[in-house]
Amino acid sequence: MQTIDNFNFSGQKVFIRVDFNVPLDEKFNITDDTRIRAAIPTLKKILSDGGCAIIGSHLGRPTGVSEKYSLKHILSRITELLGVHVDFANDCLGREAIEKSAALKPGQALLLENLRFYAAEEGKPRGLADDASEDVIAAAKKAEKANQKEMAKQLASYATVYVNDAFGTAHRAHASTAIIADYFDSDHKLFGYLMQNEIDAVEKVLKNTVRPFTAIMGGSKVSSKIDIIENLLTKVDNLIITGGMTYTFTKALGGNIGNSICEDDKLELALTLMEKANESNVNIVLAVDAKAADSFSNDAKTKIVPVDAIPDHWQGLDIGPDTEKEFAKVIENSKTILWNGPTGVFEFENFTHGSRAVGEAIVRATKKGAFSLVGGGDSVACVNKFGIADQMSYVSTGGGALLEFIEGKVLPGIKAIRGY
Repeated sequence: MQTIDNFNFSGQKVFIRVDFNVPLDEKFNITDDTRIRAAIPTLKKILSDGGCAIIGSHLGRPTGVSEKYSLKHILSRITELLGVHVDFANDCLGREAIEKSAALKPGQALLLENLRFYAAEEGKPRGLADDASEDVIAAAKKAEKANQKEMAKQLASYATVYVNDAFGTAHRAHASTAIIADYFDSDHKLFGYLMQNEIDAVEKVLKNTVRPFTAIMGGSKVSSKIDIIENLLTKVDNLIITGGMTYTFTKALGGNIGNSICEDDKLELALTLMEKANESNVNIVLAVDAKAADSFSNDAKTKIVPVDAIPDHWQGLDIGPDTEKEFAKVIENSKTILWNGPTGVFEFENFTHGSRAVGEAIVRATKKGAFSLVGGGDSVACVNKFGIADQMSYVSTGGGALLEFIEGKVLPGIKAIRGY
């Protein structure tokens, strides 16, 4: 398989699938350009070699052409970061895109309009009636899959090389993220720097583990993390379960959790996961105390209580100081660390302390030589909010893609390039 460092893009027209799905405010100003900055090294490599860059991305979840989701809103920022003029095609599949791609000279770049303005990008039919019959739905899906293949074929026709640098969409078998790769031979399709770094970071954690390996799994629902937890139970030495999941496990163990978030239908599952952990000699680490509040509000009255003795009508919104110490002790004795999910409602300033404590413990472990991978939107938001992102070994740009990769799933965007 080709690697970007070893590939000479001189004289090549390159279709680069990036993930420029960045947040915009009501005036279309970018509020976080992390994903754009992450792809710049790949784009600069292609242009500096003397290649032509044809950039494709999605923005948001449009159901058709929409001014709100036009990539023209981010064009000036891409130009600024890349340091060269970036042209724009108002339609990713129209005559303008074809002509502008063909006219590109070495060192020039073109940004195509939002790929998801076409339903064919995702391969899912739009606009079906709610009462559509199964036959109608099946026919629509078949037609859209054919359209998806045609879209991939046209996008591929613009270029001689395909580069996938969009890890955030690697779990989607879309026209531009996976199917397009079929139109390039193995010597002319490769990962960009960001994509390769993401793959390397996850595989270092899951396949080339230095022990002890500790995973910190937060989030509100056990049901959304079942597959990840079960996969990790075959790999980790310590599994810290925190966030809203804490209270499902605590109640399953017979504790009183007051009004804390809980999945009552997952109590048996929680006990089963703990049994599996015991069978695998995995140390499950749960909170021992909680910062409880009398309402779901930043300004609520609070008190520190045992996690299994939260008063009625109160709810746990963060871990307590004793738990912070227990978590930190485990983390700081680890050599590999995966963090996915905060310890509490970190959006409320009064309930950020636990997440900050975990982040700072990871920083200390990293400084002592541990490899730390932070992934998942809320965890990334935490390390950015606390100003410690640059003190982690790797901060992933992927949300759903990262989680599915950790679950052990084969991601279409990766398989399309390397075959597995």
